[in-house]
Amino acid sequence: MKTNMKKLPFIISAALLSAASLTLNAAKPQAASEPAIEFAQTSHDFGTIAEKGGPVKHEFIFTNTGDAPLMVLTASASCGCTRPEYPKKPIAPGKSGKIKVTYLPEGRPGEFTKTVTVKTNAKAKNQKKVTLKIKGFVNPAK
Repeated sequence: MKTNMKKLPFIISAALLSAASLTLNAAKPQAASEPAIEFAQTSHDFGTIAEKGGPVKHEFIFTNTGDAPLMVLTASASCGCTRPEYPKKPIAPGKSGKIKVTYLPEGRPGEFTKTVTVKTNAKAKNQKKVTLKIKGFVNPAK
């Protein structure tokens, strides 16, 4: 019995340390889930297109590489000759979506470079706003 009494302070100390450790671990905040966007490419060259050939289109494919739903909040073009379309519903983690960009060449002969600014709910600074670029050369109508 005397041996057990000598061990009692040690057992009580070990129990208190274990309880304190569990409390500290439980109080640590969990890493927040965040969406993340990764584009397969951020620029596209249409090459040479005909002025009277009608609109040209390109789809920029992206993936939500985060662990929370990704929202494309806006996609706005640098001018009225470029029209972006973007998904309005959340993109689940691991899933892909697309930004479809249409360029209207009629009345715009010559070289062009246009941008589309995509704003998302991603937390990383370089992913909140991503700039996509299209370029090419419009052959004038004869």
